[in-house]
Amino acid sequence: MFEFSAASIEIQARLAAFMDEHIYPNEHTYAEQLSAAGNRFAYLPLMEELKVKAREAGLWNLFIPPSHAQYCDHDGFSNFDYAPLAEIMGRVLWSPEVFNCNAPDTGNMEVFMKYGTEAQRAKWLSPLLNGDIRSSYAMTEPQVASSDATNIELSIARDGDEWVLNGRKWFITGAMYERCKIFIVMGKSDPDNPNRHKQQSQVLVPKETPGLEILRPLTTLGYDDAPIGHAEIVFRDVRVPLENVLLGEGRGFEIAQGRLGPGRIHHCMRLIGAAQRSLELACKRATSRTTFGRALSKHQSVREDISRCFSEIEMARLLVLKTCLRMDEVGPKGALDFIAASKTSVPLMVQNIIDRCMQIHGAGGLTEDYCMAVAFNYARWCRQADGPDQVHQMALGKMIINRYAPEQD
Repeated sequence: MFEFSAASIEIQARLAAFMDEHIYPNEHTYAEQLSAAGNRFAYLPLMEELKVKAREAGLWNLFIPPSHAQYCDHDGFSNFDYAPLAEIMGRVLWSPEVFNCNAPDTGNMEVFMKYGTEAQRAKWLSPLLNGDIRSSYAMTEPQVASSDATNIELSIARDGDEWVLNGRKWFITGAMYERCKIFIVMGKSDPDNPNRHKQQSQVLVPKETPGLEILRPLTTLGYDDAPIGHAEIVFRDVRVPLENVLLGEGRGFEIAQGRLGPGRIHHCMRLIGAAQRSLELACKRATSRTTFGRALSKHQSVREDISRCFSEIEMARLLVLKTCLRMDEVGPKGALDFIAASKTSVPLMVQNIIDRCMQIHGAGGLTEDYCMAVAFNYARWCRQADGPDQVHQMALGKMIINRYAPEQD
């Protein structure tokens, strides 16, 4: 029904082999290095070792599409061909960085590819593509409902040959990472513009710019997602040159729409990998533990949970693949219905799948001895990331109603 390209099939096999040889055996080492680090947001030695091996293996920047193949060492992968690759990487939540395919950097690199000037690409995109630095995307704010991007209040004011930024951001993924060197910041540069979608701009702010202060790391369900992390940030009279604007003044909303669609699907791809691995672990657990004189796998309730997990993973995977095909055919803007359907269905479905698998593991499923608790947290915060479920459901519902019962003039 779905046929991947020969290039994708080859990389799937090589990527799976790399995971078997280098990623799964190092999960414990990664956790030990993170636990022993004086700074939980420091760069771990193991990550550098694995990145070198991944690059030597030709498993680098796999997210780049054919339209931007000049930025990678392969011909580029369509959304459809990339989906199984992201799923494989998603089986271990920290592994996408090994292949330079982690959020938020993939989305930020695509922003530079699509909207950056040659000077901006040379300064920031090149080191990002090399994996030398990391980046962050600063959009969400604590004092307004940022699910409506036009609510954004951070001020971006022109003063001579500079932009001056004042405001606050939070849940900014990647900001805590010591290797994060550049922020893409969205704010209002023209608040009086009658077109609410032309009020915003996006500018580049180096992390060490005076006036930019990281107030604190933020947790999600108690997880700090180190070493990448999430942060609350304040901007106090932060000054950057006018040439740091992306695409042009008043184009911020346009950039956000172009960036967030593919990013939502990348999360869904990775989540399916986390769910698939959780199911495999649950099956092994069910056959190795006994209660009331028989294996867990012999109990009807356990078999029902396993069957539901399998069915829901297949449904989620098929929806994501269809979404990817649609995006490849007509672009993200033409696939908004399927992107919204995936965004509102897959994270919730994966959350429930992992919850069942945790239950089969008993109390152990709640611990860091297994991958499920942190994966559950990831699925849960994905329901807020890049817009909460309710906003996408509202937009999708309106779209579908108008499709089948268009309003009359």
